[in-house]
Order: sequence, then C-alpha cells, then structure tokens
Amino acid sequence: MSGAKEKKKIGLTTQIFIALIVGAILGIVLHVAASDVEFVQNVLINGVFYVIGQGFIRLMQMLVVPLVFCSLICGATAIGDSKTLGKVGIKIIGFYILTTMMAVAVALGIGLLIRPGLGLDMSQVQQVETGIEGGQSVSFAETILNIIPKNPIGALANGEMLQGIVFALIIGIILAKLQDKTQLVTNFFQQGNDIMMEMTMMVMRLAPIGVFCLIAKTFAGLGFSAMVPMFKYMGAVLLALFIQCCGVYQVLLALFTRLNPLRFLKKFAPVMGFAFSTATSNATIPMNIDTLEEKIGVNRRISSFTIPLGATINMDGTSIMQGVAVVFVAQAFGITLTPADYLTVIATATLASIGTAGVPSVGLITLAMVFDSVGLPVAGIGLIMGIDRILDMARTAVNITGDAVCTTIVAHQDGALDKSVFNKN
Repeated sequence: MSGAKEKKKIGLTTQIFIALIVGAILGIVLHVAASDVEFVQNVLINGVFYVIGQGFIRLMQMLVVPLVFCSLICGATAIGDSKTLGKVGIKIIGFYILTTMMAVAVALGIGLLIRPGLGLDMSQVQQVETGIEGGQSVSFAETILNIIPKNPIGALANGEMLQGIVFALIIGIILAKLQDKTQLVTNFFQQGNDIMMEMTMMVMRLAPIGVFCLIAKTFAGLGFSAMVPMFKYMGAVLLALFIQCCGVYQVLLALFTRLNPLRFLKKFAPVMGFAFSTATSNATIPMNIDTLEEKIGVNRRISSFTIPLGATINMDGTSIMQGVAVVFVAQAFGITLTPADYLTVIATATLASIGTAGVPSVGLITLAMVFDSVGLPVAGIGLIMGIDRILDMARTAVNITGDAVCTTIVAHQDGALDKSVFNKN
C-alpha cells in the first residue's frame, strides 16, 4: 500500500507547474478584483507573497558561491585524475567551451530578435537596485584583467564569481597535480560539494511555494499582460535550443566527421528522450556511453572519460536559458545592455556552465551569477522560475546531445570512431 501511495506522489516538476498556474490565476484575480483593497495589497501581496518569494530567492543566492566553488574544484581535480592532460582532454574541453560560447551567442541573438521582455514593464511594479551607474564604463582590457582576483577570498565574499571561478580552477588543477599529497584537501572539497548538492535539493523542494508567491505577486501587479512576454520567453528559449541541437551541433558533426546528421539524431533520439524525462544529465551517463559505442561506433576508451566530464562542464542548454533570460529581464526592467555587456554574458555563462552540476534546476542558481556580472536584478529570476522548470527538461536533452557530438568528433580525430557501426541499420 505504501508503495502505491509513493507512486501517486506528485513530482516536483508538476508541483512547480501547478504553483505557476495557480499563482498566475490568483495574481490576475487580485489585480482585477482587489487592486484597491488595502488589506490585500499591504498584507497579502506586499507582505506574505513578498517575504516568502524574496526569502526563496535569498536561499538560492545563498547557494551560488559555495556550490559553484566546490563543484568547479572537484571538476578540475577529476580532469587530472582521469589523465586528461593529453591531447584528447585538451580537444574535448576546447570543443565543450566552443559549443557553449556558440550556444550563448545563439541565445542572445534569438532574444534580441524576438524581444520577449518588451511590454513587461517591471520598473513600474518594483524598484530594484541594478548596480548599473550612469557614466561608468569599463574597457574590454579592464574586463579581462578583472577576471584575475587580487583577493580571491574577498571576491568570493562579495559574490564576484568570475574571479572565484578562476581561483577554483587553479586550485583544482593543483590538487590534480599533487594527488596523494593533498588527498585530505581533495576529500574536503568533494564532501563540501556533496553537502552543497544536498542543500540545493532541499532548497528546490521549497520551489513550488516560492514560485507561487513570486508569480502571484508579479501578476497581482501586472495582470494578464504579463502572460504574453512569458510565453514569448519560453518560445525564444525553445527556438534557441532547437537551433543549437539540430543546427549548430549537426553542422559541426558533418564538418568534422562527415557523418550523416539525420542518422545521428535518429540513433541518439532515445537518449534525448530519457534526458528529457529525467531532466538530469548525470542520470543519462551510462545510456549515453552505451549508445555511442553500440550505435555510433565511439570507442568506450574515449566516451567513458568525455561523457562524465561533459555532464559536469558542458551545459549548453543551461547557457542558452541564461542568454535568453538576460535579454528578457533586461528588457522587462528597461535596462539597456552594451555590446561589452553581451560579451561579458558570453564569458560568464560559459564559465558558469563549468560549475553547473548535472541535476535539475541547478542552472537557475548560477543564473544569479550571470545577472550579477552585468548588473541585472536577481529578482528577475522570479519571473521565469516556473516556466524555466518546464524548459529544464528540453535543455537537458540539448546538454547531453552536445556531449555526444563533441565526443564523436574527438573520437574521430583520435581514430577511435568505427563508422561501419554508425552506418549499420
């Protein structure tokens, strides 16, 4: 009996979706029927909804620095442990970084083309300190130099994650190099990473309540007019994901390996379906490796290293969400971003993807870091949180497809791709 009850339990994705719908409906009703009722406005909307919604955002912000820092150190250490300082390691990391930068560029382009945030005037609803001051500009050279931390502890304390990422990568590389000499420190960061992942899952269990309050407050101020921009945002993300998966990846595959992209997609579709249903890159690792070996012809010697690594550092779908979200929130809050800001977004989202673990919704947490890099209000995350959880499944499918395409290309260049296996059936 208990097993049957357990199966009937509503999943987190469904709970968040329900919270999104109910919150939006309640917000619209309050906007129409109680916009001038003092108790509703002061106690319910600007009291209960505001405190709970902002409290949830603060919990997410609390996770950013320790989660990304520990995850990056563990990822960089694992690279060394897997003997990846050779040409295969350099090539696969290079391809992962290249495709992630292309993904962010695609996302920014689609966002600027569709302009999903227009018509959603958040500046009229809530005054948010953006951190952007008029008349201040930083040259591109200074932007590059600012990546290197003068005081890494101070950078982490102040949430300057771009500097924190560089410091974490250096620590991870050194730990990988010293290995047995620093095993205690390595274990410390690995256990710290486990703690932060568990804390992330605990916070995400509160997501339905947080989403309900954030969305209800948003729609109570904006009414039904907020629906169209949110669906435009959703469409922009899905379009960018489709272009990356069926366009960018397949062009790279055909260019470097001369394999048939349509055949690849057909053979790889079951893995994409599994990734979509689980919304976690880590869960697809065994199936991904098996499919690459049995259907694509990739030697397991290559895929057993590149696929787990990709699940850790190659998050193109997440980067696409972050790119579109930047444009969406900037437009919604009436903030103008410069070309230098967009370059900063590409750099930050690419580096942030390295620290994004392969579990559901964790990319939403690192989005706070991307927003901070160009001075966008973190409160904007509340606008997209509910819909983002739905999109999480689609972008996970893109993430693991990117891992597989990059692995196939590197295997081909290393002479570890059996094309006769790929051409069978």
